[in-house]
This record gives sequence, structure tokens and C-alpha cells, in this order.
Amino acid sequence: MSGAKNPVKRGRAKKSTTDTKVYLEHADELSYDIYGKHPDAQLVKGNVTFLHKGARLKCDSALYYQQTNSFEAFGHVNMRQGDTLTLTSEYAYYDGNDEMCEVRRNVVLTHRKTKLYCDSLNYDRLYSVGYFFEGGKLVDGKTILTSDWGQYSSADKQAIFYYNVQLKNDNSLTEGDTLYYDTQTSKAHIVGPSKITMGEDIIVTDDGYYNSKTDMTELYGRSTVTRKDGKTITADSLHHNSTTGISEGFTNVVFNDTANKTRFLGDYIYYDEKTGYGYATKRAVAIDYSQGDTLYAHGDTMKLMTYNIDTDSAYRKVYAYPHVRVYRKDMQAVCDSMVMNSLDSTLIMYKDPIMWNENRQILGEEIRAYMADSTIRFAHIIGQALSIEEMPDSGNYNQISSKEMMAWFTDGNLRLNQAQGNVKTIYYAIDEADNSLIMLNYLETDTMRMFLTEEQKMEKIWASKHSGTGYPISQIPPDKKRLPNFAWFDYIRPLHKDDIFEWRAKAGGTQLKIEKRREAPLQHIAKTGKTNTADSTSLKPKEAILPLSADSTIAADSIHSAAQTEKTVVNNSATPATISQNTDNETQKGKTGETETQQLNTPDAATSTEKETADTSGKQKLHG
Repeated sequence: MSGAKNPVKRGRAKKSTTDTKVYLEHADELSYDIYGKHPDAQLVKGNVTFLHKGARLKCDSALYYQQTNSFEAFGHVNMRQGDTLTLTSEYAYYDGNDEMCEVRRNVVLTHRKTKLYCDSLNYDRLYSVGYFFEGGKLVDGKTILTSDWGQYSSADKQAIFYYNVQLKNDNSLTEGDTLYYDTQTSKAHIVGPSKITMGEDIIVTDDGYYNSKTDMTELYGRSTVTRKDGKTITADSLHHNSTTGISEGFTNVVFNDTANKTRFLGDYIYYDEKTGYGYATKRAVAIDYSQGDTLYAHGDTMKLMTYNIDTDSAYRKVYAYPHVRVYRKDMQAVCDSMVMNSLDSTLIMYKDPIMWNENRQILGEEIRAYMADSTIRFAHIIGQALSIEEMPDSGNYNQISSKEMMAWFTDGNLRLNQAQGNVKTIYYAIDEADNSLIMLNYLETDTMRMFLTEEQKMEKIWASKHSGTGYPISQIPPDKKRLPNFAWFDYIRPLHKDDIFEWRAKAGGTQLKIEKRREAPLQHIAKTGKTNTADSTSLKPKEAILPLSADSTIAADSIHSAAQTEKTVVNNSATPATISQNTDNETQKGKTGETETQQLNTPDAATSTEKETADTSGKQKLHG
């Protein structure tokens, strides 16, 4: 029988650090029954205290196995190690040789400000690790973690949770199968399929880090953040802060806006949800899938700016620069820089812009396209405008050059093209019988309009005062087949959606040189008091633009009015026919066709008559 021992004094604790013996420090009662249920144990009751290597354990009663250096504790079990760790339960078994404490029922492990609640826990004092099973809950400030299995290390303040893991705080809920948690930094490492809900934002990841204090997440392994407005961002590496609303994606990043049916791709994307500012680079691509055909636009750098955010008048601008390339099945484009504005649905291209539609090419110093539901309705080419249409034989081209050009579209199809300012054209007449070319017509004028049918066939041409020459197809001089500024850039045209990443520059010497605009004459007051102008040259008023109907198509009554203008027919004789302005009406008949002229009365004619060139059949019809 062994009696009660005096408690070890705090000053002697260091001397017994290598002492592995478990000491019974105090008990109100002690008994020993060799013939009882526990012949190897001493039964102690009342304010029982054990001491082992600096740890003190108290309980209501215990079975003390002195020979095996262990004991079983019952009722109000409380183990304290130093000033930072306590362990309470209703039952405990302690093995002094292995320094293992097995506690059961209403277990609470407290380490500084961290508490672990469970029903079954094995605490290994040798490695300062507690293992729980049959469910556990760790409370770290406002953060609560629960799981079926897990462990907590008081040495490095690290916790690991397995199976049905949940991490909760005031702002988020994290669910998964495996989670590592650092109580010092309040940072969680999520492993395996997991879901984080932050307010109305949802994060799905297989590998990520979450800071419960700052709500900052660092996600890896192809993670996705879904925002409350339906926007999603997916990347191989993703940093997201739900407090600031900032997300950064690295490598194979996809930003998807389901509401506007747009998508941004890149190897780096930055987006601020609160300001609506976005930035993409490294193979950046903007994708619009709101229509049947998807549009792909690439630039070395892309920026997204949102104005009047969180209001009914919010709109966005997308900037792309440099080396911009655009591809859609029915339209392709290249330029140095581009701006897309959702306020007025415009797309503006700067510095050597070129657009292609089927066999047509349009270029100028600046191109502005106005959209309706992602379908072009109006285009404005400003400065050195050039429109080229490749004929079916791939050797001849219809060409129009002017200072400025405007085009109207219906359902994405060109219906009216207006050129103004130093207009020069080359147009081939086609015999509808066999679709063969019968004549080249060269025309110079100040303003010209070309009308096309729904089938994209020439309906008529209208021109103001003009002069021109017609050449039979067999007698065209070689130097008359091309306008002086003719350039066909099919070698830089994007061929498919993956071709937008390969920048092909124009051949040397073919870049446009910006022409300086003439400034409007300024007025100044002379000493005499009279108002003079800096330039006495009067400005010629521009041609009126045909009105558009409510749906941005050419008004039907305007087309009908234009259709009533004078028809003219070019001489189709075997020799070139020079066309000039005539005041007389005369009829000429040749071997291959006939010509006739009529008096023209335009809808707004009040002082003079204008001439119209039209082609409504397979025969070439011009007038002078």
C-alpha cells in the first residue's frame, strides 16, 4: 500500500524533468484490496491530484496503477500543463510511460484562447498533440470548426480536420473533407473538393488558403469564384477578397459575365467588384456570345471600366491595345487599339484599322461601328476611307475611296454605302445571264450612294455632279484596274478564333499616314467693327444623310424616293466611252447595248439637278 505524497514544489520541477514516474500528490482517502475488482490498483477518493513531468491532474476519484505507472480518473477530471493548457472531462486514463492521456465524455481542451470540444480525445503529451474522433468542435475567437475526426497541436497551434469539415465565422462558411487550420494566423488550408460561401459569393476549390480574419482567399488547383450577380472567375491560381471585392487570377483565367453574355480570358486578370474595374493581359481575349456566332477579340492588354456602377444608368467601356485582332465567322478586324462602349453600343478602332466582311474589306484612319444587340447597324469610316469588294474571279475588285464613308446595315447585311469627299470608284458591270464581267466603270464625284438588295447585289448607284469613263472588259488599261491607294490585306486577316493571337503587320510602306485636317475658318473683329473670316473660302454643305427608321434600318420611304431618281445607261460599245456632264438629253445605240439620259428631279431639288448612276439589271447604266 502506498500513502499520499507531498506535492512537488515548483522550484524542484526542473530537477525531475527526466523523472517519468507518476506521483499521487493528494487524496482524501486511499484504499487497496488485493481480492477486489482491481487487485493491481489503489483506490483513491476526494480531491485526488496526480503529478507527472510538470502536469497536474485532478479528479474526484481514481484507480492508481503504481506498477504500470498509470491511473484512471473519474469525475470532474482536470489536467493542467503549465499556464496555457487545460484538459477537462468526465473520465481519463493516463499512461506515464507513453505520456498519453485518453479522455472521454464532455471533453474540453483549452489552449490559450482556443478551445476544442469533443467526446473522445487522446492527448499525446510527448508530441503535444490531441487526437479526437466521433466528432469535434474547435473554437478560435469567432471562428468555429467542426469535423468527424481531427487533431490539434498545442506546440505549433495547428489543427487538422477530416470528414464533413465545416469552418464558420460571421462572414463565411467553408465545407470540405480536409482542412488545416493555424490558430496563430487564423488561416485555413483547404484540401480536396471544398466550397466556401462568403455572403452571396461562392468559391469552389480543391486546394486553397482562407484567412478568417481578413476574408482573403488564395486558391489553387483550378478554382472558381461565383459572385452574386452571376459573374464567375476561374483560374489555376486565384486570389479573392470578399471584403474589398478584388479578385486576381493567374494562368488560364476565365472571367464570365452571364448577364451580358461576355467572357474574358487571359493568363492574368484583375477585377474589382466594387468599382467595376478589370484588367487582363498575357493572351487576353474578350468573347461575346450573345448572338448565334461568337465574337473573339484579342489585344496584348485589355481594360474594363464601369461607370455609374450599381445604378440603372451603369455602362462599361472595354479598351484593347496594342495588336488588336477580332474574329467572327461573318466579320474580322485588325487595328492597333480599340474601345467598346456599352452606353451607345459603339466599337471604335484606331490606327490602321481594317474590317472584313465576306469578300469586302474596309479601312481608314478610324472606324466606328454602332451595334444593335451585338449586330452592326451603322459604320463610319473617317479619313482615307477605302472599300474594296473582291469579285468572284478573284482577280478584279470593286473599289471606292473617299475622305469619309458611312454604311448602314439591316440584320447585319450592308444595305447602303455613302462615300463623300473626293470620291473615286471602280465598279464592274455584270451580265446577269452568265455572271460575266462586261465593263469597268471609273467615276469621280463629291458624294455617292450605293444601294444593295437583301441578297447583297447592287441595286442602284446615286452620285452628285460627276465625271467618269467606261471600259469594255477586253480593253481595260492595266493601270486603270486599281485606284492609286488600292491595298488588299488578306495576308493579315484573322482566319479562325485561334489566329487572333498571331500578329501579322502590314508590309512596309503600306501603313496609313495621318492626313492633317483643315480647320474651320475663324472669325475676328477688324478695327472697322466688321466681322471677317480667316478664310474667304465658303464651305460646301454636306450631302444629307438618308434618315433611319426606329430600328436603325434605312427608311422605306427614303429608299423609294431614291429609286425614283434618274436612270442612266453607259455606252457598251467596243471602244472606251468617256462620260462627262451634259445638258442635253440624247440617245446613243451601240452594238452591245443602248444608252439613254433623262432629266433628274431629286426629292429636295430646288436650284439644280443631280445625276444618278444606277444598275438595276445586267446591263451597265450610267449617265453624264
